[in-house]
Amino acid sequence: MAQISEQNPENDPLEASAPPDSTAVSGDVSATEMPAGLPSPLPEINAGVPAHLRDLTDRARGYVEAASSANTRRAYASDWKHFTAWCRRQNLSPLPPDPEVVGLYITACASGIASGTRSGKPNSVSTIERRLAAIGWNCTQRGMTLDRKDRAIATVMAGIRNTHAAPPRQKEALLPEDLIAMLETLDRGTLRGLRDRAMLLIGFAGGLRRSEITGLDLGRDQTEDGRGWIEILDKGLLITLRGKTGWREVEVGRGSSDATCPVVAIETWIKFAKLAKGPLFRRVTGQGKNVGPDRLNDQEVARLVKRAALDAGVRGDLSEADREKLFGGHSLRAGLASSAEVDERYVQKQLGHASADMTRKYQRRRDRFRVNLTKAAGL
Repeated sequence: MAQISEQNPENDPLEASAPPDSTAVSGDVSATEMPAGLPSPLPEINAGVPAHLRDLTDRARGYVEAASSANTRRAYASDWKHFTAWCRRQNLSPLPPDPEVVGLYITACASGIASGTRSGKPNSVSTIERRLAAIGWNCTQRGMTLDRKDRAIATVMAGIRNTHAAPPRQKEALLPEDLIAMLETLDRGTLRGLRDRAMLLIGFAGGLRRSEITGLDLGRDQTEDGRGWIEILDKGLLITLRGKTGWREVEVGRGSSDATCPVVAIETWIKFAKLAKGPLFRRVTGQGKNVGPDRLNDQEVARLVKRAALDAGVRGDLSEADREKLFGGHSLRAGLASSAEVDERYVQKQLGHASADMTRKYQRRRDRFRVNLTKAAGL
């Protein structure tokens, strides 16, 4: 192992700690000035309960926040702010929910004029569907109901799908040879290089989502915002994760060589970063000499994958702009599914998929042209 360098280029401006998970705000708001955050599902309850129960209402709000991921809460908060801002510009009230108002709003989104600027771009169908879900969620939290089956919404949404729907843009799967080339672009003599190697290898070998990578702790029950923890064993790494459907275990075996072994990469990072407790992947600070206490934002995984893929020349036949769009955090997850030559059920278990159909969507390059029906038909 190369000695850790005491010198490092200027701090990467993309390095950032995770933002606070909570975006909840008071439910006592006016319809004309809605907050960007999420509403309280228990509005005004503190005013009507004995003082000794108010701590329980605060804890209940915390449990409601824990029912959805931080990324979902941030997206819903942003979408709600977008909707209420549009309503204000049109002199319309966002509450109580009116299907005709919502229908006009999603029409504006599809037309590219919802943001109030002439140069606005039309939202994709998936973005509009998410905005619609966010409006419904926010209304529900305020004790109101948005009828999404109302024809003012459902018919308009069906027309938007028929007119603007496009095939989903999936991230390119990174195959083992791509990953190895990417690892070679990282400096093993720096703390940041060791950390990034560990993130790439564990993300690929574990088939992990980017939030699962950055959500890992060194041990059980060490942080409030952790999504899981690791255990280093003789035969590999055991990862316990909290997912959408409960807890699951992911086994990451040791590699065929130390250079590509995810377990060795994790052990090396822990050793040189001098980690004992708390988040596994953290900011590197002090001109690259120190490791801070803050957990990395999961966006850092996507940025790392993009940067390393570009530096390694992966898909060099394309322009740099096209290559930037191809790769992201899911490229690691799709890469494992596309390259692991094992029974499909093992891949499904590793990725935590409820159905084999979902797993097959990730096996993007493994099964392409495996069966040639043209030749099988005699041509």
